[in-house]
Amino acid sequence: MNRRTILATTTALLGLALQPALAADVPEGTELADDQTFSYRLLDQFPTLDPQLNEETAGSHVLRQIMEGLMTQDAQGNLRPGVATGYEASEGNTVYTFTLRDDARWSNGDPVTAQDFVYAWRRAADPETASPYAWYVELTGMKNAGAIVAGEMDPSELGVEAVDDHTLKVTLDRPLPYFPAMTTYATLFPVHQETVEQYGSDWTAPENYVGNGAYKLAELSLNEYFKLVKNPEYWDADNVVIEEVEGLIINDSSQALTRYEAGEFDLLEPLPAGSYPRLKEQRPDEAISVPRLCSYYYQINQREGAKEELKDPRVRKALSLAVDRDVIVDQILQGGQLPAYNFVHEATAGFEMPELDYAQMTQAERDAKAKELLEEAGVEDLDLKLIYNTDESHKQIATVLSQMWKQKLGITTTLENMEWSTYLDVRKAGNFDVARSAWCGDYNEASTFLDILMTDQEQNDGKWSNAEYDELMKASKTSDDPAADYRQAEQILAEDTGIIPIYHYSNTFLLDPQIKGFPLQNVENNWYVKDFYRVKAD
Repeated sequence: MNRRTILATTTALLGLALQPALAADVPEGTELADDQTFSYRLLDQFPTLDPQLNEETAGSHVLRQIMEGLMTQDAQGNLRPGVATGYEASEGNTVYTFTLRDDARWSNGDPVTAQDFVYAWRRAADPETASPYAWYVELTGMKNAGAIVAGEMDPSELGVEAVDDHTLKVTLDRPLPYFPAMTTYATLFPVHQETVEQYGSDWTAPENYVGNGAYKLAELSLNEYFKLVKNPEYWDADNVVIEEVEGLIINDSSQALTRYEAGEFDLLEPLPAGSYPRLKEQRPDEAISVPRLCSYYYQINQREGAKEELKDPRVRKALSLAVDRDVIVDQILQGGQLPAYNFVHEATAGFEMPELDYAQMTQAERDAKAKELLEEAGVEDLDLKLIYNTDESHKQIATVLSQMWKQKLGITTTLENMEWSTYLDVRKAGNFDVARSAWCGDYNEASTFLDILMTDQEQNDGKWSNAEYDELMKASKTSDDPAADYRQAEQILAEDTGIIPIYHYSNTFLLDPQIKGFPLQNVENNWYVKDFYRVKAD
């Protein structure tokens, strides 16, 4: 394996350090199984495997296997080399120069070059691409990104340059010490320009796909399964142990558990709501619960044309106060999740949890305040439509939520369940009053949560808008104390009730004990199958 000297370390802000670019680390004397395969369950079909068009978790998991960015992560969430062997940062953290390995190749044998990253990043920012994650490029602080995303400047003006085939220079318009960590997300993965331009939207079909990851896309059957095979062109292929990966799309959580117990696949996440205590007792070596950098919340529609009552912060606050979060985490989920009164997950690096008044109340006090606010707002009769995507736990939470609102506030809620892609379209179109939402950090820093609730952000489907919040988050980009800005932003969010936080995730799952190398200390839940291996059964 080609090992290089690391040129720099990341900032202590994230508590990360670059680690050697190891693939599967198999202890000496380990008896490997003859069958080196790995399989897992997906709740929903991912809409795309185009890195610049991807916007959700299921697609991100697959893209990490078939594509590779400048940097990746190890089992603890530390940065480690990917296509880049390392980087140098300017004194002010506004210019980053990445050195690319000379043995990185695409699955068709072409070399991976700095220009592949330039093309992909410009493509992500280009309005013609219509990337749902164009805002992410803007958040990186790359020079001119904002103007390009707004259609005011040509993508060629983006602050990224191929100095030569193996040197990528990135210029930012503001200091951003955690920029290298942001390159681990799929939006900033490279793409093979010739393939994209030759096949257009069909370039992601298995027969056309050209990737640079440890695996290749071999088969894809919509809403059923996909299959990956080891990529012999991958620069570290000799150290990749798992030969084949299969993903099974199973919407029904109970059915998924039954099929796991029948030995059909190796990893089941998440577990059915409320099942973790029983499964931990029955399968102590397989049932696992660890923190995960995600927050579960509800968006409230505040668009033009939305219900006038929901534009009143007193009504929104009443809805939030009436939610007994302890009931949801202790009686429904039962997997180590924590009740959420703020948006940013408590495990986020460098984040200090804010002291919010309503979080200090008893539930009885919150209920009384909710009734008082609703009466003050003059609301006597309110019917709401709440949407969620297909999953038993989402259904259970929505059902309990609607019961709480009915019993405590007299509000009637109609629940609408829909499959994933339809749900995304409906939510983006604003055809809801309340919408189930969740956000998993794209990098381990509080802005990954708080930025998405700014007025003009793509993920702000409820269109909550607060000028003070927006200005504070913009100022945090150049602030000497962004942590203080984040705490203040959370105070504004809670006071205005831009969203209704419900709980902070833990990752509950079942994992076949024969599979080794799975990361248990990476709160972002970013796993790479190239690190896994299967041992012989006991």
